[in-house]
Amino acid sequence: MINRSAAVLGQPVAHSLSPALHTAGYAAAGLTGWAYTAVECAEDELAPFVGGLGPEWAGLSLTMPLKSVALTVATEVDPLARALGAANTLVRTDTGWTAYNTDAPGMTDALGWAGVTGAQRIAVLGGGGTARAALGAARDLGAEVVLYVRRPEAAEELRPVAHALGVPFVVEGWGRAQDAVTADVVISTAPKGAADALAVAAWSAETVVFDVVYDPWPTALAAGAQRAGCRVVSGLDLLLAQGVRQFTLFTGVDAPVSDMRAALEGAAGR
Repeated sequence: MINRSAAVLGQPVAHSLSPALHTAGYAAAGLTGWAYTAVECAEDELAPFVGGLGPEWAGLSLTMPLKSVALTVATEVDPLARALGAANTLVRTDTGWTAYNTDAPGMTDALGWAGVTGAQRIAVLGGGGTARAALGAARDLGAEVVLYVRRPEAAEELRPVAHALGVPFVVEGWGRAQDAVTADVVISTAPKGAADALAVAAWSAETVVFDVVYDPWPTALAAGAQRAGCRVVSGLDLLLAQGVRQFTLFTGVDAPVSDMRAALEGAAGR
């Protein structure tokens, strides 16, 4: 019998691996009364959807294009989500819904799994929504950020986020992206294929390369970094790490990470 519910919302969302991830977590943790589904939801549909949820709903995972509008739907907003201007998680409370961002700490966790506990300089490729999470990770790791963007206006949208987080922030044009190889950590938030040219960059084996794309894997960027001996982190690692944090926020139970990782890798392989 299902007595607690959660879901991932977005548009499109049919491709999401989150149901496999969370459902495996419930099974491994013995949460037999829990169910996790995927729901197609546009920005203007989020508020009425949340408003119509019954008390059995514990939490929602949010993907594009809902991460900004989630802040307006929530009764309360966690300080990190407010600073980032994005929330990927809504958690039911006694008084309503609280918005969180688990992408940024999830990115920190994924880098931690690769042995990164601090950094002086992080190069971020691309200025889209995931770059906000990279700024949050940079704060956690005590790093300054050099942002490489194709559109200067994207950098200007991120500048107040960096300021709110207290992260030192420098902007370079995309034509200088080859310079990213000198950073301690490179986080590519660019769309599929956009960073392929860096596959043949002069990577140092000391650099950790994090490509948030996971389909197809390895990307050209990741493969090139691996050939150079770099530690490489994938978007699948990020999906797992942010989902683990959501799992605990929803359930109040420590996440069974190894079981969730196995389920996620299996679903991605299919």
